[in-house]
Amino acid sequence: MFVPTKCFFTKGVGIHKDKLASFELALRQAGIEKYNLVYVSSIFPPNCQLVSREDGLKELSPGSIVYVVMARNETNEPSRLASAAIGHAMPKESNAYGYLSEHHAFGETEEISGEYAEDLAATMLATTLGIEFDPDKAWQEREQIYKASGRIINTTHTCQAAEGVMDGRWTTVIAAAVFL
Repeated sequence: MFVPTKCFFTKGVGIHKDKLASFELALRQAGIEKYNLVYVSSIFPPNCQLVSREDGLKELSPGSIVYVVMARNETNEPSRLASAAIGHAMPKESNAYGYLSEHHAFGETEEISGEYAEDLAATMLATTLGIEFDPDKAWQEREQIYKASGRIINTTHTCQAAEGVMDGRWTTVIAAAVFL
C-alpha cells in the first residue's frame, strides 16, 4: 500500500498539429513529461504535505510511476477557450483526509474554472464533515461558512486556460496534483 506523503500542483499548455503531441507539450510545460502517470481519484491523503513544484520534481526520476489527479482539456477550434483546473480542500485535522477535484470546461477563464474546482473540493469535504450549508448560495458565501466552521482550514486551486490557435492546431491544457 502506497500513501503519498507529499504533493505538488502544476499546470501547462501545449500547441501542436497532432492532438497527442499537444498533450505531450502541455506535460513538458508542467514538468511531468518524463514520468509514467497513473491517474487516481481525488482523495488528498492524511498528513500529506504540499511542496513546491520545484522541490517535488527534484524527488522524481525519469521513468518513475507517478500518481496524479489530472484535469485535461483540448480544442482545435480557433479562439475556443479551454480550461483545466484542480481544486483542493483540507480539513483542520492533519490526520484526516482532504479532497481534490478535477474540472475542465470550455468558455471559462482561469479564475472561473479555478474557483469552480475549489468549490467542488470544498463542498465534497464539507459534506463528509457534516457541515450544513445551502448549496444554492454563491461559492464566496459557502467558503465563509466552511471556514467559519473551524473544520476546513484551507482551500485553493490551480488552473490553466488557453484559447485555440487560429490555424486549427490542437491546444491542450492540463492541471495536476502530483503525489510523491
